[in-house]
Amino acid sequence: MRLATRMKITYGMVFFVPIVLIVVSFWGIGRIELRALQQKYDMEDASVEMLFNPFEMLGNISVSVIEELAETAESAPERLSDIEYLEAVDKRLEKYSSFLVLSKDGKIYYSGQDAEINADIENMVVEAAKDNYITGDEPYHLRQLPFQFSDGSKGIIQIFTPVEMVVERVERVILKVSVCSLLILLLVSAIAFTWLYQSIVQPLEKLKRAAVNIKDGNLDFNVITDTEDEIGEVCIAFEEMRIKLKEQIEVSMQYEKDNKELLSNISHDLKTPITAIKGYVEGIRDGVADTPEKMDKYIRTIYNKATDMDKLIDELFLFSKLDSNSMNYSFAKLNLKDYFEDCVDEISLDLESRGISLAYYNHVPENTIIIADPEQLKRVINNIVGNSVKYMESGRPGHIGIFIKDEPEFVQIEIQDNGKGIAKKELPHIFERCYRTDASRNSSKGGSGLGLSIAKKIIEEHGGKIWANSVEGEGTTMSFVLRKYKECVTYE
Repeated sequence: MRLATRMKITYGMVFFVPIVLIVVSFWGIGRIELRALQQKYDMEDASVEMLFNPFEMLGNISVSVIEELAETAESAPERLSDIEYLEAVDKRLEKYSSFLVLSKDGKIYYSGQDAEINADIENMVVEAAKDNYITGDEPYHLRQLPFQFSDGSKGIIQIFTPVEMVVERVERVILKVSVCSLLILLLVSAIAFTWLYQSIVQPLEKLKRAAVNIKDGNLDFNVITDTEDEIGEVCIAFEEMRIKLKEQIEVSMQYEKDNKELLSNISHDLKTPITAIKGYVEGIRDGVADTPEKMDKYIRTIYNKATDMDKLIDELFLFSKLDSNSMNYSFAKLNLKDYFEDCVDEISLDLESRGISLAYYNHVPENTIIIADPEQLKRVINNIVGNSVKYMESGRPGHIGIFIKDEPEFVQIEIQDNGKGIAKKELPHIFERCYRTDASRNSSKGGSGLGLSIAKKIIEEHGGKIWANSVEGEGTTMSFVLRKYKECVTYE
């Protein structure tokens, strides 16, 4: 559920649900109180308004009694002179907390009230002539009925009802409704708060703990959410950020580790020719090279070692650019046939001088075009061929074969040799930087161990891939693929 929808529901719960529940509770309490009111005061026409209007309630109390007395006064006025009858009527009025007063010719003939109150009855009767409510220490509501006795004298029937009694009942009703309304508001608020807490506050607390963990460098936790609202989306995004940060840190740590290893390997590879150069220079300085032949040998060796160092530094610089994705490629359309023929011609001269035969087979159409950086692609070929030459076994004729195969969407180049091959366990690692199959890192073979790693990065930057197959004692095949160039045909 979306957060906006959740907030709308909460708004409805807080504002509309209490209103509905209060109305329902008001109706229920009203029905109960009305039933009690009807039973206690014999009100057949009692309404909800009476529950909150003491004056209307007072006006309807003892209606049945006053109607009975009016009928008696009209049909049998002599009964109103009967004290026993009057006491029976007054007895009925007790359940209403009311009492009967009957006056005859301005004098009290009967009073149902206690003796201590009877003294004030005359004054109350005088006030009653003015209004239906009598004020004083204890206010009363008055219903009165004038009539004529059978002997012709004037009489007044009066029914007194204490206002306080009715007010207390109205106050109880109001109190019940108020308490019930308050409980409803508290219950609905508690439900709404609990719902909002579980859907908003708890996820926010998770996010806060996650932020603290990230601040402290702890990324080994999960931000789990089961909601699909905006906060749930934030939690998901936060979890994705955590995973990304962790991956980046792991990559960074691995990169740092690799750089340290690379620095160590390069230091080792540089130290060997430097040591050799220092040795030969000291030999020249100490007069060991005392003949022109020795001097020429020493100088040639120093030059070769310096050249090796220069190549090593160049490869390291190139790898650094490739590793940081700062290599600027000069891509161009290349005719595959023409390009590889030039490469093979250049390679064959060097191989021939080393006594290594070269075979070249091109099985792609002459007009096949690829998009590549000619210099960097040549570096890939030279690195692979150089690696093959480096690990040729002595004692048998070396042979290298270059095969270009045609595929529907790409061309596949295979460079085979008959060297000593690569062990199966080492094959997956040969494209790693500074990896050498000779664990001792014997520098007699030369090189930095970056050649195949550089080749892999260049081929991948060309949108291709590179892999190797090898059999120990038989040789190795390096393969890589490059996509063909195709003209896009547009129709107008």
